[in-house]
Amino acid sequence: MCSRLRPRRLACLALALTALAVGASAQELRVAAASDLQAAMPAIAAQFERDTGHRVTLTFGSSGNFATQIEHGAPFDVFMSADIEYPKRLEQAGLVEPGSRYDYATGHLVLWTRNDSGVDVKRGLAVLADARVRRIAIANPAHAPYGRAAVAAIRHEGLYDRVQSKFVLGENISQAAQFAQSGNAQVGIIALSVALSPAMKESGSYLEVPADFYPTIEQAAVVIAASKQKALASRFVESLKQAPAKAMLQSFGFAVR
Repeated sequence: MCSRLRPRRLACLALALTALAVGASAQELRVAAASDLQAAMPAIAAQFERDTGHRVTLTFGSSGNFATQIEHGAPFDVFMSADIEYPKRLEQAGLVEPGSRYDYATGHLVLWTRNDSGVDVKRGLAVLADARVRRIAIANPAHAPYGRAAVAAIRHEGLYDRVQSKFVLGENISQAAQFAQSGNAQVGIIALSVALSPAMKESGSYLEVPADFYPTIEQAAVVIAASKQKALASRFVESLKQAPAKAMLQSFGFAVR
């Protein structure tokens, strides 16, 4: 139809040029996000894409590993950490855009098991010492905040020396959850946000670990100083402060600020 009438040809050309201009101006925002955000962040990122027209690429992993990668020049624009200490470390090193940090949520720890495991998690952490619990999945405490929280909770109950040999370490909290969900571990000590994901809710049950058993899991987001699109990155962090993002985080068990 564009070829029949000159006005229509001009209109089609204008539309094509507009589309090219929009495509050329669209940016890709690279977000390094802690694994406990894996269920919540896709919807938050999708909303940001609809609102801005810019693509968000999410990479999930352990907060400690991301911090190290950023220190070595990894090309992320935003870092959403499960431990506020990593963003603080990057701030001190001058690798974070000044004033960009947003302490977006507090995470929670749970004891999780498969429905067919025969393990009664309602007994709390004491169940870890049972003979039928041969392996306990936790995130690696060397670089995963939930792993450190799990160790602290176990120590709080005086069980560490009795159960340490049962630990199966996941690279991050999602991998620890996979170990428990697959049956490679009878119990997992994981993030509430992961336990509330559809697959985990369907296949298992959980009990929240009392919050005073472990240090508060404070989580923070920052804009990386080396980002080439700081304005868009700042806009993304600002979007986390809005009601839709907060509601999504709350739906997966986070306590939001």
